[in-house]
Amino acid sequence: MSSNGHRKKESNGAKDNQKYLLRLFVTGQTPRSVKSIENLKRLCERYLKGRYELEVIDIYQQPGLASENQIIAAPTLIKKLPLPLRRLVGDFSNQDRVVVGLDLQVA
Repeated sequence: MSSNGHRKKESNGAKDNQKYLLRLFVTGQTPRSVKSIENLKRLCERYLKGRYELEVIDIYQQPGLASENQIIAAPTLIKKLPLPLRRLVGDFSNQDRVVVGLDLQVA
């Protein structure tokens, strides 16, 4: 019985359980980079707790990844999963814009 209830919960909230794969491209440990990392982590903990993976990439240390991902400004966030792929540029201090940009489902 309890397994049916558990399955029902999963099917009702399937979209809410999606894993988010995020890549944040920054330029070293500048104040803007640090602020964007803090803002994004705070937002992820609020809206995606337990269902996101955030990879922070310093384009000075890994210029090949920046080129491969066509990064022309930093900080840039790429939402790889769930599809569709999305790109956001900025320090992510405007949470409403980030929520819309990442297509988050907010209750």
